[in-house]
Amino acid sequence: MTGSAEPLRRLRLAAVNIDGVLLNDTFSPVIHQFVTSRGGRYTADVESAVFSQPRLVAARALGAMAGVPWTPEKVLEVYFEERAAYLEHHPLHLLDGAVALLRRLRALGLRTVCYGGLDATHFRRHLGEFADLFDGPGYVCTNDFRPGVHEIVTDVFGLDHDQALFIDDVARVAEAARSLGTAFIGHPPHFAHGFQGELMREAGVRHIVDSLPAIDEPLLRTLDAEAAAGTLWASPTTTHETEGPRDDR
Repeated sequence: MTGSAEPLRRLRLAAVNIDGVLLNDTFSPVIHQFVTSRGGRYTADVESAVFSQPRLVAARALGAMAGVPWTPEKVLEVYFEERAAYLEHHPLHLLDGAVALLRRLRALGLRTVCYGGLDATHFRRHLGEFADLFDGPGYVCTNDFRPGVHEIVTDVFGLDHDQALFIDDVARVAEAARSLGTAFIGHPPHFAHGFQGELMREAGVRHIVDSLPAIDEPLLRTLDAEAAAGTLWASPTTTHETEGPRDDR
């Protein structure tokens, strides 16, 4: 990890979500299809009940929203079958700017870690060749303690909540970050039927981007200054939404 000429004042860790930030979003379309193909309505409530939840909790909610009388285990079995079929035509890949973002974070002196709800084999398969760009365990599976903001910051890295930055595509993670006073950048999916951008704004997220290159050094230094001043989640008059070349999703 290299240091910048001007070290950051407060932030020490950047935690970057795997699916939807470093990799393309392959969950929203499958969840949408799971619900609507069985006669259910896909609403913001579906995403709030399912996204970034422990697997069995999400499955129970997903089954209810789809109107199927299945056990959570059965819902998961069918869901992952349908996701596998989706991936045959829409394979997982790194989003544009993902590796450059990790290097940019580290150049500012931040430790970096990846996290998500799937087990570590998912990380090794798709990001293993970039393992040297991550610190600590490299990847944290948060399925047992989602959304995992507190656990990653304090239990894994031993930091204060306001020393970490989370970059995620789900508003529920933003809500956890806000409750803890942790820095957050929203990178909502470009899924046409999705609600995460709207839910992030409702949660008070101040920094929302539509591409990874938009998470540039000036934005990161702005968040560091807010962390140092204790104003990360102060009520803004406007939300800082950065547009740039859209991610290839």
